[in-house]
Amino acid sequence: MALADSLDSAPAHAFKVTIDGIQVPKVNQVSGLKQEVDKIELKQQTSDGKYVVRQLIGRAKPGEFTVTRGLTDSKTVTDWLKTVSEGDVAGSRKTASVVLLDYAGAPIKTYNFTNCWVRTVEVNELKAGAAEQATEKFTVCFDEVTVV
Repeated sequence: MALADSLDSAPAHAFKVTIDGIQVPKVNQVSGLKQEVDKIELKQQTSDGKYVVRQLIGRAKPGEFTVTRGLTDSKTVTDWLKTVSEGDVAGSRKTASVVLLDYAGAPIKTYNFTNCWVRTVEVNELKAGAAEQATEKFTVCFDEVTVV
């Protein structure tokens, strides 16, 4: 669905994250949504002795993104990291998606990630007397991304 007006932009607060088709609850931040291609530098001398540098298109690069969510009693992400650290490659690989939504909640862009595995899980700083939410931040590595 398109936005209502050509001057509108998508809101940064409207998104959802799924892993293997299951929506991740209490997500409050996603960072690192990036597609990247390698750059190949071709350096050469021409027949008249002139030095020329050309930049060629390389291969698509794998990447990673980070999800921050409110801490709950769910062990899904830490169990996923345990599976990864035990070397269960087949059990570690998942699919993931981040869907950007318009103001009415309809999807306007979807990042689909394949061959994902969790690399880190981190709980935010805990402080006595703090008046803030405890969060769990995890980084997901992927082999490929497609945007639809």
